[in-house]
Amino acid sequence: MNYKNKITILMLSLLLVAGCRKGFLDTVPDNITTMKDIFTNRSMTEQWLARCYNSMPDMWDQPYANGWSGQCDEADYAWVQPGMNSGAITPDNASPNNWNPYYQTIRLCGIFLRNADQNKEIQEQPNGVQLLKQYKAEARFLRAYYYWLMMKQYGPVVLMGEEPAEASANFQIPRSTWDQCVAYVLEEMNKANEDVPVQHMNPGNPSEVDNTQTGRINKAVIAAVKSQILLFHASPLFNGNTALANFKNADGTVLFNQTYDKERWKAAADAALAVIQINRFQLFKVTDPNPFMAGFLSYRNLFFDGYSKEGIWIRSNTANGQWERHCSPRASNGNAWNGIAVPQESVDVFRMADGKAITDPTSSYTETGYTTTGNIHYVAGTNNMYVGREPRFYVSVTFNGSTIPVIATSGQTRVEFYFTGNSGKQGSARDWPSTGYTARKNIHPNTDFRNNKSTARPAMMIRLAEIYLNYAEALNEYNPADPNILTYLNLVRQRSGLPALTGGTQEEMRKHIRQERQIELMFEGHRYWDVRRWKITDDAASHQGGQFHGMNIEGGTTLSDPAFHKRTVVFTRAAWNNKYYFYPIPQSEIDRNKKLVQFPGY
Repeated sequence: MNYKNKITILMLSLLLVAGCRKGFLDTVPDNITTMKDIFTNRSMTEQWLARCYNSMPDMWDQPYANGWSGQCDEADYAWVQPGMNSGAITPDNASPNNWNPYYQTIRLCGIFLRNADQNKEIQEQPNGVQLLKQYKAEARFLRAYYYWLMMKQYGPVVLMGEEPAEASANFQIPRSTWDQCVAYVLEEMNKANEDVPVQHMNPGNPSEVDNTQTGRINKAVIAAVKSQILLFHASPLFNGNTALANFKNADGTVLFNQTYDKERWKAAADAALAVIQINRFQLFKVTDPNPFMAGFLSYRNLFFDGYSKEGIWIRSNTANGQWERHCSPRASNGNAWNGIAVPQESVDVFRMADGKAITDPTSSYTETGYTTTGNIHYVAGTNNMYVGREPRFYVSVTFNGSTIPVIATSGQTRVEFYFTGNSGKQGSARDWPSTGYTARKNIHPNTDFRNNKSTARPAMMIRLAEIYLNYAEALNEYNPADPNILTYLNLVRQRSGLPALTGGTQEEMRKHIRQERQIELMFEGHRYWDVRRWKITDDAASHQGGQFHGMNIEGGTTLSDPAFHKRTVVFTRAAWNNKYYFYPIPQSEIDRNKKLVQFPGY
């Protein structure tokens, strides 16, 4: 692994950022700026810490930087086809390649931890000693968090230790085992927890939350991330996975534990409960006399208004605008790209309004005929398969006949995905969804592309509904008789307008919990990882390779044309291969570090 010193470039970047402030560092010529200059100057030290935050992923930056939805059964991107989908992924072309960028940021965090104590200017501020401890704790957490992100993508990683090594150091270092990696990141996060605040309060008014610090690490964020880590650690891919017995370092060290440990589920449940017991967050709800509308508005507006109540870790700077433009149909006012498609496999997981699955023989679901009445979700003439579905369906998916999710082009009243329709394949060289559906969630209804009107809002990297589902899942695996499984699962279901479940076997509850995660967290960056950690990637109901279905986008000349409303194989991905559980490490790193083993299959 190559860890050449990037300090000159980093210092130049810092100076460019600071350059907008007149007179900044006027007395320090750029060509002699040193590490001591940076870490004795409060502003530059804080800028360095800010750079440690810069690599945080944004779940709405799709399909490019964070395109995990397009590599699983959630979405298909019109412009980007990751190599995993075609089977062409190799150690030379795997994208996104986060191996080097995350290690570079891990090094930034380490440099901050080593040098921050030099900053007397910070320490001389009121409460400055504690503030510097907080800064170091943030850097310590972030360093551990980037390791965690790498572990999800690449499996066991190389732990570099406390001190950032010089370029001349020996970087012939093997992977640590999975258990060693988990123990390390949890230990580092526990250390960080000691010196971060419960909340970031306004220095001028300590009783008031400082909203300018949104996204900064606090105790709740750390607790929530630990809940994620321990849930993964307990899951089948990581807990006694004998299928990975031959994944070893060159010295024979087996990198994944081979003995199932039920107590990991207890640890995961306890970690989720610890977040719940913070008692500062609540599921966002909108009241309405109509229970269906209450569920619809609660889930839809969650992403516009609910972050202050439900959001545990919030990202203030996010790519909402790009997401909206990529997903919105061409019938939108302005230049919408109409290209993040939803496979039929994901459409079918949404239940009916009464909570029944569409496959339930007693449900009202039918794909025959067309409705003669419309509402705020769809117009008359829409196929009956889209009628009477649960509220989150109408929040999450745009379908043929649905109302336009944003400000519409003048004269347009509905989305038409059939071949000759206003958002159909005939009208554009590439701006059309492969499946006849596009993603709709987190698209604000007041967005107007032509007039550049959008509604600013942050993103929730972790929210309370996820933690409830973490808790229910871990409890179900550890103690299926625990009544809290139903309690917390039903809290999420009922918020969205579904009736409460009354019980079931462990396997039945497992199915409900997994389906609930698939629906509730759709497009938020979970599904890709969930199907892997559960080891269900090749199951018929959650297959990640092979044929995927949608409507027949090559057919149809009217809204109610049966030629369009045919389940059709719309794209085929490479058959599932077990090497897809993890990404390959870049070949250049394998070539440099002779002790670094590649994941089997690449």
